[in-house]
Amino acid sequence: MTDGDIIKLYFERSEKAIKETDTKYGNYCMTIAENILRSRPDSEECVNDTYLRAWNSIPPQTPQRLSAYLGKITRNLAINRYNKLSAKKRGGNETEVILCELEHCLPSDNTTEREFDEKQLTKALENFLKKQSTEKRRIFLLRYWYSFSTSEIAKELSQSESKVTSTLFRLRLKLKDYLEKEGILI
Repeated sequence: MTDGDIIKLYFERSEKAIKETDTKYGNYCMTIAENILRSRPDSEECVNDTYLRAWNSIPPQTPQRLSAYLGKITRNLAINRYNKLSAKKRGGNETEVILCELEHCLPSDNTTEREFDEKQLTKALENFLKKQSTEKRRIFLLRYWYSFSTSEIAKELSQSESKVTSTLFRLRLKLKDYLEKEGILI
C-alpha cells in the first residue's frame, strides 16, 4: 500500500490506517524508539503513541513523506520518554552520550537571547549536511537521528569503529565552525 493510500485512510477515519501504518512502518518506528530507549516495552508503548499522534494529526495535516513524519513523531516521543525515565534514574545510557556529544555544537535551549529560531537552525543543519559526502551524512544521521551506537554504525557501513568515531568527531567540529560562521550562537 502506498503512503498516499494510507494517508487517505486517515482522512476517511478508517481504523485500517493504523494497521497499514504498522505493517509498513512498524519496524522502522520500533528501531528509532529502541535505539533511544533501549527497552522493548517502552519502545512498543512509544510506537503505539506514535500511531495515536498520527491518528490525531492526520487530518488536518497531510504529510509529504509519511516515513519522515512518523519517524519524527517517534523520535520526539522516545526522547521525551527517555528524559522522563532518566530523571528518575541517572545512568550511562547511550542516548545521554549522544546528546552530550552534540551539546557543544548546538545552541542551548536555555539561552534567552537566542538569535535564530528552530527553523533557522534546521535550515543551517540541512545546508551543512548537503555539503558533506553521502557517507558522512549517513554516519551523522545514523548517530544523531536514529541514535545508533558507533559500533552499530561501523557494522552497518562495514567500517572500523575507530573510523566512525573519528568521522563523527570531525563532523561535530565542522558543524560547530559552520554554525558559528552562519551567526548561530553556541
